[in-house]
Amino acid sequence: MPGWKRDLGKRLDALIVRNVPNVRKAVKWNSPMYGIEGQGLFLGFHTFTHYVKVTFFRGTSLQPVPPGGTSKDARWIDIHEDDLDEAQLATWVKQAAALPGWVPGQPS
Repeated sequence: MPGWKRDLGKRLDALIVRNVPNVRKAVKWNSPMYGIEGQGLFLGFHTFTHYVKVTFFRGTSLQPVPPGGTSKDARWIDIHEDDLDEAQLATWVKQAAALPGWVPGQPS
């Protein structure tokens, strides 16, 4: 992750670990993913040119629903430089970790 996105990635990782102590980490499609053992993945993020996209795999179940996305279940937020609302993200992370996660290769 280049430039400011590297620092943001470290902040995102620390926030997730702080709010979900039993989180498991993986890399899929060259992106960090987070899940709970036996429950599946609940979040992933990916770097784009001007922002970092944080995807909640069961985002339609979160309150408030994250603004990005049109898929059946997933919702996301695009974080630009100096644009991280840590309090809101922590709320979503806690909610997402409590839901059944996405298991790659299994229907949602």
